[in-house]
Amino acid sequence: MALSRSMFKVLVALAQSEVRMTQRQLSVVSDLSLGTVNAVLHDAEDAGLVEEGRLTLDGLKSLRPYEVGNAIIMAAGLSSRLAPISYEKPKGLLRVRGEVLIERQIRQLQEAGITDITVVVGHKKEYFFYLASKFGVHIKVNPQYATRNNNYTLWLVRDRLDNTYVCSSDDYFEENPFEHYVYEAYYATQYVGGHTDEWCVSTGSGGRITEVSVGGSDAWAMLGHAYFDRAFSTAFVPLLDDAVRKPEMADYLWEDVFRSHIGELRMVARKYSGAGIHEFDTLDQVSGFDSAFIENVDSNIFDNIVSVLGCDKSQIHGFYPLKQGLTNLSCHFSVGEGPDEQEYVYRHPGLGTEKLVDRAAEEAGLRLARDLGLDNTFIYEDQQQGWKISRFVPNARPLDPHDPEQLKRAMQMCRRLHQSNATLNRSFDFVEEGLGYEKLLAEKGPIGIPGYNELKEKVLRLKGYAENDGFARCVSHNDFFYLNFLIDEQDQYSLIDWEYAGMSDEASDFGTFTVCCELSNEEAEEALQYYFGRTPTSLERRHFWSYVIFAGWCWYIWSLEKEAEGDNVGEWLLVYYRYAQDNVDRVLSWYEGDGRRGKREAS
Repeated sequence: MALSRSMFKVLVALAQSEVRMTQRQLSVVSDLSLGTVNAVLHDAEDAGLVEEGRLTLDGLKSLRPYEVGNAIIMAAGLSSRLAPISYEKPKGLLRVRGEVLIERQIRQLQEAGITDITVVVGHKKEYFFYLASKFGVHIKVNPQYATRNNNYTLWLVRDRLDNTYVCSSDDYFEENPFEHYVYEAYYATQYVGGHTDEWCVSTGSGGRITEVSVGGSDAWAMLGHAYFDRAFSTAFVPLLDDAVRKPEMADYLWEDVFRSHIGELRMVARKYSGAGIHEFDTLDQVSGFDSAFIENVDSNIFDNIVSVLGCDKSQIHGFYPLKQGLTNLSCHFSVGEGPDEQEYVYRHPGLGTEKLVDRAAEEAGLRLARDLGLDNTFIYEDQQQGWKISRFVPNARPLDPHDPEQLKRAMQMCRRLHQSNATLNRSFDFVEEGLGYEKLLAEKGPIGIPGYNELKEKVLRLKGYAENDGFARCVSHNDFFYLNFLIDEQDQYSLIDWEYAGMSDEASDFGTFTVCCELSNEEAEEALQYYFGRTPTSLERRHFWSYVIFAGWCWYIWSLEKEAEGDNVGEWLLVYYRYAQDNVDRVLSWYEGDGRRGKREAS
């Protein structure tokens, strides 16, 4: 039979006591009035659930529907806001006040008699595998941790949702919140005074959650764990299954699914007084809770910062992510306080980038850019491991390539780089790159795109002409477009991201810039004037325009290959194609219709 809340509290108190308790003691333990305890005991004795102040076998059986069966700990996410520590290890493995977060939580669950525990892992999943042998937990791998939110994590273990605790690996509970018996589904909440960005709840009869808002003030916020009872799980799993199958809901949290169906799903707000539940989203939050955390943290990243900047670990703070992905990861940090505070960027190389990027060439390009006054941000890069420290540019704005003055400055910087007479041990050629992408594309099947072969034939013919123009290779940025410029508050320009710097045809950077900044023909002609500081010759003009076509064609083939792999390049596929297709006949005519004059001007 279903128990009333008061009956449940009294029976649980009796079940968990090793000695016989007085009614007054039961009142304290169950948080019920003495009169309520007296009435409940009378009803329990009449029902055969209690005899002489002790729980009977039937009384124990009546609690079984409320017994917690298992727990799910979600530990799959990237934890981007905890940069840079999350680059090295998952957030749940941080050691806070002497204990590893997820280990502390597992022990607290086991102390409550919950031994069936599943940990769902994704980011740096191998770091969690030891938990299986150390604590006897089950490990479930989420292969889509980087592209789906935690609704997918929970969906992977939907068959285990019953009377289940649902937890996050990064929570810290000062007191053990877990119980062996739970009356109904709930979400842990704490009162937050003033404004908060947390999810805030409104409640109705019996504490049922009736509304959830993102952000609020002076409210009860959803912080910590949740508990699904059998009725909630039965109703929730089909809704979760439906959400996971909809692409537009890929970014949903499981809480979003609950929020969307709040009228169908009964869950109460479990109010925890004080501030005993902690969720750590940033390093500053962790160090604010554990003052010794930074000094004791085992982190190569902190060691790298200390070695380059000569500071103490305790002086490092203010971390937040700037760029998060599966390639390079970047975060902001500060050193010092007050007027002595300096802001920096730490770049952490993503897994596998050592196969894509020549870090020695990148570092040489960065040093060259710094010496030429093209990049005022670079401080240090480790050539072997690929991590980098740069100065942070506050309130920086990107280049506007459609502003004539900014376009002129960019072209002058490009010219300064090309005339440096420096060399790098790396080369780059658009057509060679495009042919490499074509080979990968052809492995997936015949390329039956109308007009594809005709465009390729024209590009290769044009490449033959351009090769005979006699332009030397020079150091080029090879990713030269507006997003890689930073303009500070004093109007100083820095050209950043030198990962692809190397020896290329002098016109390569112009080709990239024209295509990736989507310059009009008129703007591209202005850019050439700014680059040369004069009107370009016919030979110079046709040669530089040929590299607009090569850049467009190269990235067009790259886009086709990425789309064949399942990625969505979006409108850029058309942009790249149009720059190649719309210009190739015109530029070919400059070679094939007026080749003699071009040769005379070259001489």
